[in-house]
Amino acid sequence: MKRLIIVLALVLSFVFGIAAANAGKIEDVKAKGVLVCGVKDSVNLFGFVDADTKELVGFDIDVCKYIAGKLGVKPEFKVVTSKNRIPMLVQGSVDLLAATMTHKFSRDEQIDFSITYFMDGQKLLVEKGSGIMSTDDLANKKVGTVKGSTSEKNIIAAQPAAQVISYDEYPQAFMALKQGKVKAVTTDSGILAGLKAGDDNPDNWEIVGAFFSSEPYGLGVPQDDSAFRDFVNKSLNEMWLDGTYQQLFKKWMGYDLPAGWQIELWPM
Repeated sequence: MKRLIIVLALVLSFVFGIAAANAGKIEDVKAKGVLVCGVKDSVNLFGFVDADTKELVGFDIDVCKYIAGKLGVKPEFKVVTSKNRIPMLVQGSVDLLAATMTHKFSRDEQIDFSITYFMDGQKLLVEKGSGIMSTDDLANKKVGTVKGSTSEKNIIAAQPAAQVISYDEYPQAFMALKQGKVKAVTTDSGILAGLKAGDDNPDNWEIVGAFFSSEPYGLGVPQDDSAFRDFVNKSLNEMWLDGTYQQLFKKWMGYDLPAGWQIELWPM
């Protein structure tokens, strides 16, 4: 009898273990009552701390709030960096990443992505009148960017003779530019626009050059959970179709969506 009880206990444990493993992110999030989103806190316009309220705000923050609302739960935010965001999702510290993250095939080896929810490209932020107008002008010059970002690799590919200095966050790279430690800061144009707009003297700086990379932003989701990924994609479609996306874009970017661009829409 004792042996039978032990066997039954092991069988039930195995069954419940499978059930828990198959529960999926949607059930997990609903059970917790919160959607934990990994976001940046130092990228103006996308994810940053409001100087007055001391709260996290930005385009990515509002996207998370919308998806949490669709799930019927509250959003909760954890700050991530370009370097640790994927490990935090893989480890389960966050349920979703909304962190100005370019969708790359190499990143697909660890996590899955939503459809592209924001399209950008890489440019340069320089001091006005510096004479730097493109990557051609960066040979043998120091350029600031952020550790673990696609910008590190893209600038080397665009200008192999540049000396790339990588910082933990974009404000640090911008500070290096203001202190004369680097001649340019490079990353996605939307992030550069946020750095410039948040400066006390924005007219001292300019964003220059043509796009030298394509940066399709995707929301990071746990790998091999198609139900959750599909839910996120459907939520993004609904955000576009009900007009919320366009309102948030104008709210944070300060201008209407570029003509001809829309997120990938699927038939409902």
